[in-house]
Amino acid sequence: MSLDLYRNGSIYSPADPFATAMLVENGTVAWIGSESAAGALLDARMTEIDLQGALVAPAFVDSHVHLGALGANLAGLDLGGASNAADILDLVSSAADTGDGIIQGFGWDETKFADASLPTLEELARAAPGREVYLSRIDVHSALVSPQVAQRLGLVAGSEFSGALVRGSLHARVRTAVFAYDESVNAAHRERALAHLAATGHGTVVEMAAEHISGRRDLQSLLAASEEETAASPKLYAYWAQAVTEESEARELLDSFGSPALVGLGGDLNIDGSIGSRTALLRSDYADAPGSRGSSYLSVEQISAHVSACSLAGIQASFHVIGDAGLDAALEGFAKAAETVGLAAVQAGRHRLEHVEMVDEQARAKMLNFSLTASLQPQFDALWGGPGGLYEQRLGTERATGMNAIGKFLSAGVPVTVGSDAPVTPTNPWATIKACLELNDSQARISAKAAFMAHTRSGFRALGESNPLAGQLVTGAEATFAIWNASELTVQTPDVRVSSWSTDARAGTPMLPVLEDEMPTCLRTVRSGRVLFDAMGV
Repeated sequence: MSLDLYRNGSIYSPADPFATAMLVENGTVAWIGSESAAGALLDARMTEIDLQGALVAPAFVDSHVHLGALGANLAGLDLGGASNAADILDLVSSAADTGDGIIQGFGWDETKFADASLPTLEELARAAPGREVYLSRIDVHSALVSPQVAQRLGLVAGSEFSGALVRGSLHARVRTAVFAYDESVNAAHRERALAHLAATGHGTVVEMAAEHISGRRDLQSLLAASEEETAASPKLYAYWAQAVTEESEARELLDSFGSPALVGLGGDLNIDGSIGSRTALLRSDYADAPGSRGSSYLSVEQISAHVSACSLAGIQASFHVIGDAGLDAALEGFAKAAETVGLAAVQAGRHRLEHVEMVDEQARAKMLNFSLTASLQPQFDALWGGPGGLYEQRLGTERATGMNAIGKFLSAGVPVTVGSDAPVTPTNPWATIKACLELNDSQARISAKAAFMAHTRSGFRALGESNPLAGQLVTGAEATFAIWNASELTVQTPDVRVSSWSTDARAGTPMLPVLEDEMPTCLRTVRSGRVLFDAMGV
C-alpha cells in the first residue's frame, strides 16, 4: 500500500477552496482537507511530504502537441532569438563547426526582424559548406533549406520554392524527408519531449500525428511505448491525420493501430496552412502580399466525406484550419455531411477544429450547431497579436482584431480546449493562462479559472473521456497533479475594472498563482500516484 500525505500547502480543489492537505492512496485522492485535520490523520503508514506553501493543482492537459518535432527542437538549433538573416547565418555557421549530418534549426520569425530579408541558398551554402541545412519557421509551415537539401529532393524553383524558402504542400514533402529518422533517433526525440512536458506540469498530452509530420511508424512506436506498465510519462492520447471516404475505411484505419490511445482521425489533417507562412486560406488577399489568399489542401467534398465516414463509425474527426475561407470550407463540409448522414450523427461525433483563429459570429453559431469543439493555442495571440504584430502585418488592422477569441467561443456555447502546438509555442501552461487573461481582443478575455479549466478538465471532455472526475482533485479522483512554487495566489479576472486579487471565502473559488513577472516553477508532476518529474528532493 502507498500512502502519501501532502500538507502545509494549497490544494486547488472544487471540494474545498481553502484545503491545505491531500492524502493519496495507491494512486487515488483519498482525502482533502485542512492542516489541523491532516495532523490528526497522520500515522506511521504514511509518507509525509511538506509542501512548504506550494500549490498542488490538477496536472495540465496539452491538447495539441507534436512530440517528435518538440524533441528534435529541444535537441536542435534554437533560432528564436535571431533578429535578422545575419543572426541565422551566424548560428548555422557555429553549428557547422561541430558534428556532421544535417543541421536542423527551429523558430525563426521574420515578422520580428527590422529587415525581413531571409538567407539565400548561396549564403546558407557558405555558412555550412557541404552540409544539408533545414531551418523551420516558428509556425512549422515553411522552412529555409540549403542547396544540398534542394538537390537531394529535386526541388525546382516555383511558387512553393523561392530563394531558400520552401512552403505549402512542397514543404510537407520536404519535412517528411528531413524527419525520416531511424527508430532510435525518433525514440530519443519522443522521450526528450515527454520528459520536458512532465517537467512543465503536464500529466496528459495529445499527439497530433500525420504522415507529413512524423509518420505512421513513429506513431505506432509511441502508442506501444505509452502502453507499457513501466512508462513513467504523461498519459498519451493521439489523433492520426488521414482522410477517409467510407465508414468501413474509418473503422479499419483506426483499428489498424490497435491502441485505445488513438482516439480520432484528424488533428493536423490540414484544410489550410498558417498565417505566418501566408498559407492560411483567406477570403481576401493578404495585406502584405496582394494577389495571395493562401493554400487549400482539402476540398469541401473531401471534408464532407471524412466527416460523414467518421460520424457513421462513431469516430471523432478533426481538422487543422486557420483562415476564414478555410473555416468556410470546413463548415460547408460539415453541412454537407449533415445532409448525408443526419445532423444528429454529426453532433454525436464530438468533432473538433484545431487552431480556428479567424472566426466571426456566424461561424461560431454554425460550430455550435454541429457540436464542434475549438482547440486553441492562446500563446499565438501573445506572440503575434497587437499593434505591429504578425497578424496585423499579414492581415491588416481590421482582420487582425478578434483573433483567437476564446471568450466569444465560450459565450456562444462552443466548448474550448487549449494547448501549445509545441514546438510552435513553449510548453508553459501558465503562460497560456496568462495569454487568456490578456488577449488583444479585450472582449474575448476569460478569467484565470476558466482558462485553467480549458487547460485541464476541458481537455478530457474534448477527448470524450468518460470519467467525470478527470482533471480534478476530489476524493476518488485519479491522483494526477503538479506541485508549483508560486509566490502569491489570487482569484483573477480578465477585467481591469474588477478586483483581480479578491480572496472572499463566500465566492468558494480556489485560488491560482499571480501571473505577472515570474511564472510558477514546477516542483513535481505526478500521474496516478507515480512521480514523473521531481525537483523537490523529498
